[in-house]
Formats: sequence, structure tokens, C-alpha cells
Amino acid sequence: MYFFFDSWPSLGRTVVVGVLAYLALIVLLRASGKRTLSKMNAFDLVVTVALGSTLATVLLSSDVALANGVAAFALLVGLQFAITWLSVRFPPVSGFVKAEPTLLVNRGRLLGRAMRKERVTEDEILAALRSQGVAAMEDVEAVVLETDSSFSVVVGSPSGESSSTLANVSPRSGTSRAAPEKEP
Repeated sequence: MYFFFDSWPSLGRTVVVGVLAYLALIVLLRASGKRTLSKMNAFDLVVTVALGSTLATVLLSSDVALANGVAAFALLVGLQFAITWLSVRFPPVSGFVKAEPTLLVNRGRLLGRAMRKERVTEDEILAALRSQGVAAMEDVEAVVLETDSSFSVVVGSPSGESSSTLANVSPRSGTSRAAPEKEP
């Protein structure tokens, strides 16, 4: 019987603690700002998984008091806030926490070395181009793999000049912008 049902007090504790822990988590996330709920990079994913694991532990373990769970939530959200605050003010911290965007297509040419390094296929790039309404690879100034694993597509400018939106994209991904590679 224990397999399906423990006791009414245990069930009641799960419901009460679950509601209170959920509300505490929402309050903490709202108080910490929009950045906590942004598109996820690896660092954000770790925080999200840790918050979920903490919530599950608080809900299902009678050995963990609600106050301990809320303290754990506050610690995780506080650490996430501190790291993002530091990364905005100190570039080395940002470099440690976030990956750099990677140039995958330059002036209509696939950069095979960068694609292999990031484990991106030509099909994925073509799908990203189609989703942006791009019909011809020659019209593409750049495709960038962003820090959150999304693709950004920059269509060539009429003047033929390089786009300033590529200023923070590293050419260190195996090729230089000046000498793009042939197809992979």
C-alpha cells in the first residue's frame, strides 16, 4: 500500500509545501529581474536545473523543511544574479560564463571548420536561412551561432559593407572573416 499512498498528512504536506515553495520561487525570480528568465545558455541551464531539483526535493522529502528550500532558492537566484551582474561589468567573467558567438557563414560561404567545431550541419544552417525568408546563400552576409544556441542570419547590405552587428563575433572559430573557407 505504501507504494501508492503513504498517508494523508504526507499528502497534505506535499500540497502545502508545494504551493508555498512555488510561490516563494516565483517571488524570488520576479525580484531578481528579467535576466534570470532569459534565453538559456549553459550557465542559465545549470541554474534552471538546480532550481527544479531543489523544488522537487522540497516537495518530496520530508527531511527538508520549507525554510531550507526557500533558502536554497534564494541562494541559487542570488548566485545567478551576482554572476550576471559581474559578467556585465567585467568581461573576463562574461567570457567564463558565456560562450562567444561563432561565425558559421561569411559572405555566402559556409565555414566548415567552425561548423565542425560547433557540431552544426549544413542542413541546420539552411533551415535557419529558410526560416528567415532567405532564398539564396549569396544574399547572406553572415550566419552566427549565438551563445544561446540560436542562429542569427544577417542578410548582406546593399552597399556591400560588413555589418556592425558582427562586431562581437569571433573570427577565432577557425577561420578569418577575410578568407572564408569552402563548403565542408
